[in-house]
Amino acid sequence: QVHLMESGGDSVQSGGSLRLSCGGSGVPLSRYSMAWFRQAPGKEREGVAALDIDRSSSYTNSVKGRFTISLDDAEKTLFLQMNTLQPEDTAIYYCAAARPGQTLNSFQSLNADWYNYWGQGTQVTVSS
Repeated sequence: QVHLMESGGDSVQSGGSLRLSCGGSGVPLSRYSMAWFRQAPGKEREGVAALDIDRSSSYTNSVKGRFTISLDDAEKTLFLQMNTLQPEDTAIYYCAAARPGQTLNSFQSLNADWYNYWGQGTQVTVSS
């Protein structure tokens, strides 16, 4: 079992950047397919970016070209680099991990139903 914790959320102006981090209490995250989800007030949780065990990445259309998901060299911290932030990016952002060793296809990777472990979330607020 992996315990996830996010950090890096903040309030920024439109056009700004943030980098979110997600750690797993020292557990190598390379064993897991990982993803970032977000949930805005009154909306359903949305898959934003995913990184499979084979290091293939997937992004929801609204963040392509602006957000980048990555794993650090030690493979213990997952990042989400967010550039050119817009007010519609305002949400609580969650880090998630699938079962150890499970690979997910491009359809599954941004679907919350396939993830077993979740962090507590970090707030991102973008003002215009």
